[in-house]
Amino acid sequence: MIKRILVLVIAIQFAGCAELQNVINQLPNGVGLSQEQIGNGLKQALDNGIQNQVSKLTTQDGFYKNDLVKILLPEELQAVDNGLRKLGLGNLADEGIKVLNRAAEDAVKTATPIFINAVKEITFNDAKNILLGNQNAATSYLQTKTSETLYSSFSPVINDSFSKVGADKIWANLITKYNSIPFVAKVNPDLTGYVTSEALKGVFTMIEVEEKGIREKVSLRTTTLLKQVFALQDK
Repeated sequence: MIKRILVLVIAIQFAGCAELQNVINQLPNGVGLSQEQIGNGLKQALDNGIQNQVSKLTTQDGFYKNDLVKILLPEELQAVDNGLRKLGLGNLADEGIKVLNRAAEDAVKTATPIFINAVKEITFNDAKNILLGNQNAATSYLQTKTSETLYSSFSPVINDSFSKVGADKIWANLITKYNSIPFVAKVNPDLTGYVTSEALKGVFTMIEVEEKGIREKVSLRTTTLLKQVFALQDK
């Protein structure tokens, strides 16, 4: 029986849309799913990732206390961090890292409507490729569809957030203090661009966590449709 399912699933990967439904209808135990059901199941999985994981990032410490996505200093600023700590300014260095994460948490609040639009645009071919793709196929789909729009959305919010959370003043102070240390190479980093890119990485990391969970754990398939659709990719 398992071999039969596997053969049918492999066949799905190479079938055209007209042929695909016939293949799906041959699955055992009455698990005949329409193209619309498969598409809706994938949309539910992506919606879960947005609701269950991305929303966590928008809360206070959503980035800062999550080791998977916490924004650390870029390589060029590691010297700043080390230099300040040697001067006994470790608390100031810690605060500098915290406000970068605060800005990212603020920016991610703009992500949900962008993701929702991308999910609405999923075609049946998209759904087929996602379902039978690798463990982060849905996440990769969203990255392709939304990264450019998200970057454009995040960047001004992060720039404004720097003022709102005091990051601009904190980092101006940090960099001024560091640049005043004798014999160090002066720095003037683009923190807005850096935090925007790191915030994007964090968002897709958490969506991938949810996707992998749904693919691997039946207990995380919280609706009948999710159970039916993702049963097609189970080996």
